[in-house]
Amino acid sequence: MNSNNRVLLGMSGGTDSSVAAMKLQEAGYEVTGVTFRFYETGGTEYLEDARTLAVKLGIEHIIYDARDVFRSCVIRYFVDEYMMGHTPVPCTLCNNELKWPLLMKLADEKGIFWISTGHYVRKVLLEGKYYIAPAIDKDKDQSFFLWGLKQDILQRMLLPMGELTKSDARTYAAVRGFERVATKKDSIGVCFCPLDYRSFLRREVPALQLRGRGRFVDEKGNFLGWHEGYPFYTVGQRRGLGLQLNSAVFVKEIRRKENEVVLAPLASLYRNEMWLKDWNLVDEEKVFNSEKIIVKIRYRKQANHCRVTLTSDGYLLVTLLEALEAIAPGQAAAFYDENGLLLGGGIII
Repeated sequence: MNSNNRVLLGMSGGTDSSVAAMKLQEAGYEVTGVTFRFYETGGTEYLEDARTLAVKLGIEHIIYDARDVFRSCVIRYFVDEYMMGHTPVPCTLCNNELKWPLLMKLADEKGIFWISTGHYVRKVLLEGKYYIAPAIDKDKDQSFFLWGLKQDILQRMLLPMGELTKSDARTYAAVRGFERVATKKDSIGVCFCPLDYRSFLRREVPALQLRGRGRFVDEKGNFLGWHEGYPFYTVGQRRGLGLQLNSAVFVKEIRRKENEVVLAPLASLYRNEMWLKDWNLVDEEKVFNSEKIIVKIRYRKQANHCRVTLTSDGYLLVTLLEALEAIAPGQAAAFYDENGLLLGGGIII
């Protein structure tokens, strides 16, 4: 498809995608908005908000019901990972495997070249390849979640929010008379269980599969107390254990088959290595055997230098130059260069 001035924008009804619609239109693009129905916890007001904004801006708007595919792809994965004793990263999976690919598919069907969202990230072309770069607003930067996107999607992305702070976005909307857009609250946590994933699991999984009460043990296997079932705990967890011990302990390991949770002092949770599966790298030469790679395993925390090598069985071995605590199977690891370009990432095994 030849490049054109048409763009398909994912519109959630929130501040960011709404401002993105205004910015794209201001830049001269012919905008079509699409609102995905993924999972609805608080009614469908967001659909009307997106539709109303589209009418005010004079742009085409469509609603796409993706609830079935979202459940089979994202929610099934989320539940299965906890049942395996892992720590899932649903926002990473959703962005890389569902949201952006679905945007491109719909854009192709409508003959639209560009695709866009309200993500706070930027895009850079370097030596013939496209990279995601962190947003100007470091507190809102969402690059961590996009390491799995391939060049076919990256080249078609427009990212109007990358150069704005959240405060800028709210001011921009208010000045243009969109007060409701300007004052919308930010969403918090995972969209389908924003507060407590344990309650969500109890609704989704039959009680017998949750295994029920199990043993808390120390590193030597000594009994420390009873827990509610291994799926309700994650590596690195300290709060909510329900134990009264003389010193602080953290979840070090989850033993699914035994329904045991191993607790240990924080010092026991540090690791110098991790292995990744399902990895994606923009340019392998920029990553392998370089000591200037930065790895992050959490959205806003812990940027560590590392070396990355490819193992004979196709995994990435990440050797940390400084030990890192609470590395959990199932989490994502994202690689950056020293200038902040997102080089790729993978899933920790």
